[in-house]
Amino acid sequence: KYKEEFYKEYNFFLKEGVCQDHESQEPLSKLLYFETSKGMSGELTSLNEYISRCPPEQKDIYYLFAPSRELALQSPYMEGFSDSSREVIFLYTAIDDFVMANLKKFEGRNLISADKSEADFSKSDDDKDGKDEDKDADSSSTGNKLTSAEAKEFCTWFSNSLESKVSTCKTTNRLTSSPAVVTDSESGAMRRMMRIVETQDGGTGAMPLPKQTVEINPDHDIIVGIHRLKEADPVLAQVLAEQVMDNCLVAAGLLDDGRSMLPRLNDLMLCVVKSSVDKNEGTQVEEEKSAEEPKAELIMEDGVDTPEESKGYEGIQDAEVTKEDDVKDKK
Repeated sequence: KYKEEFYKEYNFFLKEGVCQDHESQEPLSKLLYFETSKGMSGELTSLNEYISRCPPEQKDIYYLFAPSRELALQSPYMEGFSDSSREVIFLYTAIDDFVMANLKKFEGRNLISADKSEADFSKSDDDKDGKDEDKDADSSSTGNKLTSAEAKEFCTWFSNSLESKVSTCKTTNRLTSSPAVVTDSESGAMRRMMRIVETQDGGTGAMPLPKQTVEINPDHDIIVGIHRLKEADPVLAQVLAEQVMDNCLVAAGLLDDGRSMLPRLNDLMLCVVKSSVDKNEGTQVEEEKSAEEPKAELIMEDGVDTPEESKGYEGIQDAEVTKEDDVKDKK
């Protein structure tokens, strides 16, 4: 009854108490419930229940802020946790994010956001056996990855190319299907809240975004492709790097206005369309040429005269006509 009735009605006041009443923070925090990555949609778990399910090697409590459960599960920040079987608490409102920022610890365990670089993704022995085999199979099937030297070179190029947005670029093993993420950034929920407050105070709400720490996946096809393009086509490589950076900001909830990406996205789509059209046209021309060659051979086999043969036949016919005229004259 507590979770279904009381907590549903009064959870906001409990969270407000955690943020404002520091003396009662610990007992109040035990009354909080959240969804987690291992539970079902709508299934709530307390922090004590979360700790009871932690593997022995896990020392911290992890949480992730997202607009919905679906987006939380699809977040690139969940990739490392899914790979290591770590459970993550899902937060859907700004007050939840504010609670975690104020609580900081629970039962001696640090509360750490999933987008922090300090998150521990070490696997248990059971996880290592299965996951490592899958990763080796994926790497061997694609055959695309940057060496340590190439990855270091790419990080330097990426930082220099986006100097106004990137403070540090480094490789990471936390990603599997995403090319890059930003870590150690400010909370997206807190940033939006501050923008609202500034707008209400008469400001414009325009808050400059500090430079970000970017972590790249050196095994991802996009990163490998950009690394090759930066020499072959520097302009396209620059555009792609900017798009990767904006994608990272979107995933972190830090892009204030997504409309800024539209011109670049249109350019990229135009590039893809033109490349595809040119490729198809080239294929069609080759197919037409290939189709014409058998026709020419078939015509030769059917006995149709070639231009050279026609000229020869015409000469023979002219000679026969001349002979006939000579015979008539003699008569």
